[in-house]
Amino acid sequence: MPSPPPPATAAFEMTRRRTLGYGLAATLGLAGLTNLPLARAALAPPRLRLIGEARLPHRLQFQGTTVGGLSGIDHDEASGLYYLLSDDGSTINPARFYTARLSLETSHLGEPMLTGVTSLRQADGSIYPAALQGIQVADPEAIRWRPANQTLLWTSEGHALTGAAPALRESRADGTLVREFALPAMFNFQLTQGPRSNRALEGLALSPDGQQAWIAMEGALRQDGPLPTVQAPGGPCRFTRLDLASGKAVRQIAYVPDAIPRAPVPPATQADNGVTEILMLDADRMLVLERAYMAGHDALSGNSLRLYLIDTREATDTLNAPQLQPGTFQPVAKTLLADFSAFTGAGPGPRLQRLDNTEGMCWGPRLPNGHRSLHFISDDNFNSRQITQWLAFEFFD
Repeated sequence: MPSPPPPATAAFEMTRRRTLGYGLAATLGLAGLTNLPLARAALAPPRLRLIGEARLPHRLQFQGTTVGGLSGIDHDEASGLYYLLSDDGSTINPARFYTARLSLETSHLGEPMLTGVTSLRQADGSIYPAALQGIQVADPEAIRWRPANQTLLWTSEGHALTGAAPALRESRADGTLVREFALPAMFNFQLTQGPRSNRALEGLALSPDGQQAWIAMEGALRQDGPLPTVQAPGGPCRFTRLDLASGKAVRQIAYVPDAIPRAPVPPATQADNGVTEILMLDADRMLVLERAYMAGHDALSGNSLRLYLIDTREATDTLNAPQLQPGTFQPVAKTLLADFSAFTGAGPGPRLQRLDNTEGMCWGPRLPNGHRSLHFISDDNFNSRQITQWLAFEFFD
């Protein structure tokens, strides 16, 4: 962990003070309880136990497509299918999602078996164009299955060069478009305001009743603050709740991502940290996955994955704030549940030999003991030096 940055703003520092430090149960990636507000101090935090790891082969060929770039994952309890969203913006193959099955036991994760691939469609039924071939570019990032509607919600990060705005869309299981949601204008690409390129809508969560959706920015809007550095946390990321019946945004909170865990080598090379996925634990509490990359390190120390717990009720509503200025809002407090480095190296039980660019997270089937399984998928960027890594955990809550 880097040394704490100098106090930048009262709001950021309050969030940092309320963020949990590492606890003694490091092998489970757990945090202590010492900094929880008194009203919640008696509640034990959820815990994770690694069940296992599976991998898909690099650039696997499946039904005429190249598998990779898996940025989103969700599970349909009724059918047992997993939905895997590729962030290939129609460059290699048309924008698409895969379906898969996976055997899972309390202490064993099987091999993923792909069962189908479906192209996502525009309103006129055509596939989405590649980045420089049209304005309605799709850069898929997150996916959620709506059981009651038998439809899929998915986010697109958009494309700054073509002006394709970030989007939340709903599609049928055959890929045809149901609707596109009207998002707040703050999410449109602009010269000095709005999202940064490749730092837009990255996360998507569905409420347990299926009536609400949350969308999460990977990084701060330009007017809200900087991206994280090795020395300091980033400006606040906006998480926005939408009512799915009306299609309207109804609430928004601010979440402050961590500083980059360590310096890249050499210092001027690539390093970043941001929010890659969100997932509802219940009607109000949310899991938030932060992913960092630092160039010049090995596959373990060059990647960082941290899972946080937040309560969406405990923050200022920022929906009508055009700019988040320090001292004018209260960001949501965050509780560290797991640093995935705790599951690497030597130790009891399954261990991970490396971490990667993990961007997807979902609930899986319940285990025989009644506990939920929690799954993660990594985006290999179609890069031979990276992997498509599927992780499964037992979740204690």
